[in-house]
Amino acid sequence: MKRLCFALLIALCVASLASCQPPAGQAPPRQFQPPEDLEYKPDVVFATVNGRDLHMTLVYPKQPPSVPMPVVVWVHGGAWRAGSYKGAGQLIGLARQGYFCASIEYRLSQEAIFPAQIEDCKGALRFLRAHAQEYRLNPDKIGVWGGSAGGHLVALLGTSGGVKELEGDVGGNLEQSSAVQCVVDFFGPSDMTTMIADRGARILVDQATGLTPEEALIGGKTEEHLEVAKAASPVTYVDKSDPPFLIVHGEVDKTVPIKQSERLDEALRAAGVDCTFIRVKNGGHGFGPNCDPSAQQINQMVMEFLNKHLK
Repeated sequence: MKRLCFALLIALCVASLASCQPPAGQAPPRQFQPPEDLEYKPDVVFATVNGRDLHMTLVYPKQPPSVPMPVVVWVHGGAWRAGSYKGAGQLIGLARQGYFCASIEYRLSQEAIFPAQIEDCKGALRFLRAHAQEYRLNPDKIGVWGGSAGGHLVALLGTSGGVKELEGDVGGNLEQSSAVQCVVDFFGPSDMTTMIADRGARILVDQATGLTPEEALIGGKTEEHLEVAKAASPVTYVDKSDPPFLIVHGEVDKTVPIKQSERLDEALRAAGVDCTFIRVKNGGHGFGPNCDPSAQQINQMVMEFLNKHLK
């Protein structure tokens, strides 16, 4: 449990809107040392787009179980403009519980606008399924977990299964499915058309571009790109075929207001989808101290949810 709680705290750091890079003038953190009991592959190339590689970090038991391993894919946060797939801390506890874990890279908004990000995520899922025999993973038991911008992308993976317009061809393997069997969404945006209104007085505009993070993702002002904003919204695609969801959101989150998760929860329930919505009292963006349920309790909920649907 202590290992898993530590993993959750690392995950929340990676999920924050700000990049976790050290401030100027400070030494970078020491290089991550993978545990000796786990296989650790930090830069596996799953696709090449416009001449540059997309990577994933893999962490899994050195001695796999007798049956193919269930899979958890982590999608990092960072306002779609920062963050990294290289963070592996959130995967260690899961790998020690017998999961095959991957943390995936996607193109950030300053490199490419939507739908590049979801196409990259779907390409990574197809890659894993195409290499299921090599890695001894179970292609029928894949869950996704992400926070903030990563929460948005995993929610979109959950609701857009079978939506050809968002599939893309990143990395090929088009004979493989990009569907997922469960989703853990930590404080992710769900309706891009209402983000600015939901935030109210909270202003998150980049001074150089005049755009909010979600507007930078869709390529311009929301009112001028309304169809793209709808296409980028997980709520747009909700139907009864969607996999089970665990949504966790802080009640005092000022960056991604809890109304965003309320909308997704309502839409999923209305469609008859299995959805558990945890409202975190005193929780901000990334939860923080004195939240209820506590980080340890949230971590236990995540573990129970993943075990229920993937094992």
